[in-house]
Amino acid sequence: MQLRFITASSLPKARTATLLAATLAGIALASPAWALAAHRATNAVAAAGGTGAAATAPTELTATGGAMPTPVKIRRAPITARTPNVAYSGPVYELAPTGQTVPYEVPATPSALDAATGGAVVSIAFQTKPELLVPGRTARLIDGLAAAPMEAPAAVQKIIWAGNELIGLPYIYGGGHGSWKSPGYDCSGSVSYALHGAALLPAPEDSSEFESFGGKGPGEWIAIFANGGHAYMTIAGLRLDTSPVDDPTNEQGPRWRPLRPENHGFVVRHPLGL
Repeated sequence: MQLRFITASSLPKARTATLLAATLAGIALASPAWALAAHRATNAVAAAGGTGAAATAPTELTATGGAMPTPVKIRRAPITARTPNVAYSGPVYELAPTGQTVPYEVPATPSALDAATGGAVVSIAFQTKPELLVPGRTARLIDGLAAAPMEAPAAVQKIIWAGNELIGLPYIYGGGHGSWKSPGYDCSGSVSYALHGAALLPAPEDSSEFESFGGKGPGEWIAIFANGGHAYMTIAGLRLDTSPVDDPTNEQGPRWRPLRPENHGFVVRHPLGL
């Protein structure tokens, strides 16, 4: 039998690429290592303008011939801001007791109710903090309360709503450590109370203990900043802090505040998974 050798130069370029791809694919069946080499070679043919089996988009393979998983890029909430501007004019919703999401209506102030009703007692519903929601991934400040982003996990929303329960209370050193319920809270007591709202903390921690809480660095949604003397947290673009530093309102006690331009001097941690 006479063998006829075919050289690459005797075939059209497209036919050469197809023949090479088929040959390498056959070799790949014998060894995972050859599979990896074959795949890279056919990708090179595609990059050079070949057609046929090598014309598909390059896909990286593992040493066993399987496709490499595509890395997932985590979109983290900001933890710093150049300016303290937190103005928001978009839609705001409220999670009703029935579980439905309804448009939020700002309640009348006590003084307005007094004028309209001749001094009628304000109902207990006015004192209840609404569970506010806004579209997107960023928390927004609405009349001193934080509206949780609709795209955030339920745990993040619960932490924000728990933080709202502290707004208006004074700073009390040691507040929130002897009991979850307190007439006032200190820095780490405020952070502890908010995390407890999502059942992430069984007992309050002080600022030093938060230096080893959860995982290192900022999380996707939450970052806790702690050192031996202070602790605060950022959640979906807002800061829960008892310190008025970098807050134009200069209000004392636990409050939602703008992000700081920098967070130097603190250990950064986050709840695992958040």
